[in-house]
Amino acid sequence: MPEAGPFDGPSSSSHPAQLPAESPLDMPVQNLFGNPPARREVLTRPHGLMVKRLLLITLTAVLALAASSAVREAFSRDGLDVFDVVLLLFFVPLFSWVAFGFVSSTIGFLQLMSGAHPGFVPVPSPAASLTKRTAVLMPVYNEDVGATFARVEAMAYAIAREGGARFIDFFVLSDSNPAHGKDELAAWAELAARAPIAIYYRRREKNIARKPGNVAEWVRRFGGAYENMLVLDADSVMTGRAIVGLASIMEARPSIGLLQTVPMITNARTLFQRWMQFASEAYGPISSAGLLWWSGAEANFWGHNAIVRTRAFAESCGLPDLPGKPPFGGHILSHDMFESALLRRRGWAVHMVMIGGSYEEYPPTIVDHALRDRRWMQGNLQHLRLLGTSGLSATSRLHLLIGACAYLTSPGWLLLLITTIAQVGAEASRTSLVAVPSGVLALTVLLLFGPKAMGLIWILADRERCASFGGPLRAARSVFVELVLSTLFAPVSMVLQIKALLGLLLGIPSQWNTQNREAQAIPVRAILPKLRDHLLLGLAFAATAFLDTTTALWLLPLTLGLFGAPWLISLTSREDLGDAANRIGLFRVPARTMRVGRAEVPEPEENPAIAATA
Repeated sequence: MPEAGPFDGPSSSSHPAQLPAESPLDMPVQNLFGNPPARREVLTRPHGLMVKRLLLITLTAVLALAASSAVREAFSRDGLDVFDVVLLLFFVPLFSWVAFGFVSSTIGFLQLMSGAHPGFVPVPSPAASLTKRTAVLMPVYNEDVGATFARVEAMAYAIAREGGARFIDFFVLSDSNPAHGKDELAAWAELAARAPIAIYYRRREKNIARKPGNVAEWVRRFGGAYENMLVLDADSVMTGRAIVGLASIMEARPSIGLLQTVPMITNARTLFQRWMQFASEAYGPISSAGLLWWSGAEANFWGHNAIVRTRAFAESCGLPDLPGKPPFGGHILSHDMFESALLRRRGWAVHMVMIGGSYEEYPPTIVDHALRDRRWMQGNLQHLRLLGTSGLSATSRLHLLIGACAYLTSPGWLLLLITTIAQVGAEASRTSLVAVPSGVLALTVLLLFGPKAMGLIWILADRERCASFGGPLRAARSVFVELVLSTLFAPVSMVLQIKALLGLLLGIPSQWNTQNREAQAIPVRAILPKLRDHLLLGLAFAATAFLDTTTALWLLPLTLGLFGAPWLISLTSREDLGDAANRIGLFRVPARTMRVGRAEVPEPEENPAIAATA
């Protein structure tokens, strides 16, 4: 008989066990720079990965070399000066960065339009194949207790409906303060007494190493009893079909160490959340399909909505502290991306799966988004110190480098703009923007906005999908409004990231505060004093009109975004405007919600694309 969980159905006891019997599992701290550990054979690697990656790199290089050669030739007509050389030094890597994203998205677009899901085959009747136990882990830190346990309740009942109650247990792993923990314990006791699956609760007295320390503590105490652990965030929610399906894939493919889903945004209320939710639904599948196509068995881990083989994680992912003090020393903050690299170092396959039924919430305002982004920046920049880890695959190093470079492009773009303006001031006879060939400018616009056009084409290509976005006119209108908002938001985000980077360089680490998940409208007068840097930079860009009108016109979208930052932040933080947008069909996305008990959760797909690697 297969081993069952402690509850085969609703508990008959009014006093359920707070924790199961311990089953310790050793999780040694990894030596990152010694001899790499032995590797196992990957049995789920899609065919032709080397060719795919060479094609991706070649197409990116062709675009970058063509554009940089045209710019260099234009600058050379009257001789290269210092400004020209500096501009080229910034232009080449920044253009290559944009080209890489465009090529990857284009490949994903072509994959989706052809109906292909590269590297995956469907798994029939997943619930019938379960024989081993899986733990669903939800780490929490001073979260809203009612909302957290409503999500736990919804997922518990959904798991039971899909036949997974005997094999799947749920753990709420708290790092909350004692007062908050008391409320959590009461909510757990009420739910656990009637839940159809086993639900456990544990609170740590000392929050060592934040979320990775929380999960590692669970592995070392209870991991030996579970084949897999499905890791969530406090705002995550997954359907029972997705959870049971992922567990069945792990049983069918024993060389897989991790399966990362692509979560969509749920519970969007403010205008900012609805805007981000639409962008996720409209453009996300294209970029994800491209990433999946070239990542293969060396995909990434985003830290939540992913299932991990417990023993593989324990043997591979014990994280050491980095030498030195925070922000760049100490605990590894963006642990997830590095953990996937460590799994690959041992030879475990790491795959991404595009399935329905995986969701997360999004920060309600641009301010909350920026606070979270600052934490991610600190963690991703730490990865620059980890690129030399022994035994990492080239693709894992590329993932780490891409994550770090995502936060280095903002200062790069600003320095490029400043150099351009400086050259305009120094050489009134010509401007750098005029000197750039019109073909290169047009290509840049195509690379920047092409993925959004591909997203609209993908929506319109299928009648049922188009209807779920509100029809062709509403979908086109939503893409247009999103394009305007994202253009205005780009310079705002650039300045926010640069300020965060300067803070980190000055030795100011990010704080681990409870993430705000509630909609709170931000008045303009409250945010205005914090945006002086945006307004001053906008004024500087506007002042280029006194130097050269053409340059000022090219900078106009940035100028408008910087001057409009207080109103953009304030208006998009409002829930009433989010409701108004919903009423008129703006940013409409496929509806997938249902009520389970007292909780609102995403509805399972009618034909789920539960998939396993080929």
